[in-house]
Amino acid sequence: MVDDREDNLLSISTILEPDGYQFVKATSGKEALKILLKEYDFALILMDVTMPILNGFETADLIYQREKLRHIPTIFITANNYGEENIFRGYKTGGVDYIYKPVNPDLLRAKVSVYVDLYKKNRQLVAQEQRLIAINRNLENEIKERIASENQVKELNRRLVEIIDRLESANKDLDVFAFMASHDLQEPLRKIQAFCDILSSRFKDSLNEEVQRYLKSIQNSAERMQSLIKDLLAFSKVSNEENVMMDCDLNEILQEVLKDLDSKILEKKAKIQWDHFPAIPGNLSLLRSLFYNLIENALKYSRRDVQPLISIHYVTVSSKSSPRQKYCRILIEDNGIGFEQKYAEHIFSMFRRLHPISEFEGTGIGLAICKKIVEKHNGYISAQSKIDHGSTFTITLPLQRKEEAVKNPIGS
Repeated sequence: MVDDREDNLLSISTILEPDGYQFVKATSGKEALKILLKEYDFALILMDVTMPILNGFETADLIYQREKLRHIPTIFITANNYGEENIFRGYKTGGVDYIYKPVNPDLLRAKVSVYVDLYKKNRQLVAQEQRLIAINRNLENEIKERIASENQVKELNRRLVEIIDRLESANKDLDVFAFMASHDLQEPLRKIQAFCDILSSRFKDSLNEEVQRYLKSIQNSAERMQSLIKDLLAFSKVSNEENVMMDCDLNEILQEVLKDLDSKILEKKAKIQWDHFPAIPGNLSLLRSLFYNLIENALKYSRRDVQPLISIHYVTVSSKSSPRQKYCRILIEDNGIGFEQKYAEHIFSMFRRLHPISEFEGTGIGLAICKKIVEKHNGYISAQSKIDHGSTFTITLPLQRKEEAVKNPIGS
């Protein structure tokens, strides 16, 4: 409120006080300007027109010239009617209305109420704008962080693909090296065995017991070396063999494997029973090697004085991630010596043995070959076992090629 007369300021404040407004009073235009330069958050200016030195119009004009004060509306209070020209002058200086003296209290309260409401709504809009700006800034930051994260993931994936490519290349090189090394080792090994046989046959009578014992040790070592080379070549063959897939009759494969193991089955007096299996897509020679290794393993690790019992059966299961893809889950159960379950993952590693070679012959490669064959068929292999309660090897193999499962979904 700006008026050079204290009584006018008191009169106006008395009218408006019941509405709960806060007032700042100035008795001159100069004093009003000083206040406004320090504080400019006002809802409304009530300005008397007739004042010494700076009248209301001049004061309003100086206020309007300042950018940060231009938004404050001014109502002029005057006892004179200046005519349309002077009234227009007031509007040009930022004035929004006129109140004529003597002041009508109801009219004053009504007009002040309108501009105070506008002020409050404007503040709400400004606050809302600030909140929206803050929200937008947060969204921009989130988008930037997400883009940065996505770029990091892309870069990590790119590096991972490079590492996988390098590992695959290294594995291929290792497989080729293992194959060539094993193949080349066979020739000198055959000569060692041949010379040992010559010494044993030609000079048997002239060799003392100690020399014959050493010679026998050489022969046994050569046989173990030959088994190791044979298994290494088999493992390399799995890696390098072209994965030609065809419909394989598991029943025929089992019959062939059991025929090959016939002498061991008779020796152990083993009983073997199996279900009638469906045909599955696979590599015939690799699947034959898979069943041969697992059944031979069950016969090898049978318990003494207990008739070996081997049960081979299956169930059909669906993929959790892709229900249209069906799998044949084959279980090979035996009642052999078993092993501690904590070694279930280790037994599929190369050269990993749970028993000394003096108890059970072998190179520790057979189950690694089985795992390699199953993985080459996009399947899974696992083992459950308990000491003196036998073992169960579970093989899960697709019943359909992936492209067939898509073209001919089961149940469609």
